[in-house]
Amino acid sequence: MNLKKIKILAVIGIFLISFLSHFAYDLFPNIIFSFIFPVNESIWEHMKILFTSTLLYGLVDYFLLNKYNIKYNNFPFQLYFTAISAIPIYLSMYIPLYKSVGETPFISIPLLLIVYIITQKISYEILKERQIKILNLIAIAIILISYIGFIYLTYNPIHNYIFYDIKNEKYGIDEYNGKQ
Repeated sequence: MNLKKIKILAVIGIFLISFLSHFAYDLFPNIIFSFIFPVNESIWEHMKILFTSTLLYGLVDYFLLNKYNIKYNNFPFQLYFTAISAIPIYLSMYIPLYKSVGETPFISIPLLLIVYIITQKISYEILKERQIKILNLIAIAIILISYIGFIYLTYNPIHNYIFYDIKNEKYGIDEYNGKQ
């Protein structure tokens, strides 16, 4: 097994975890799951799928890289960078399509796969670069800060179309709990 094969497996693994992530909060509706999985059908909440699925698969990635003694650098940084970069990459493709044809799984699911291919190519390149210690040190803190942002916007969504759940005609999680 080599780094390229591990990144191909990562695309498949992250893609599969994404489907589980989509339904995780529905299956286990609790505060912890509301922090990391989507609580509604808004575009924004679905960005948690990209972020969390990439991070969760990172555990498998780390195990495989070490199991097969593959030389790599910058693991924490590449993990954060690929997780966070998936969001603007996805949105830059999805929003124009969403505005022209609306929401359809025939667009959103293939785009998800394309984004994972792009981000794992980025991951591959970062892992091959020389070690950048400062970025690796701050990556874990930035992951936590990113989740604070997700949590805040789940409970205090901005009232625009990105945060609007078109299926249930609501914003965020508080409206589901009768708090707004």
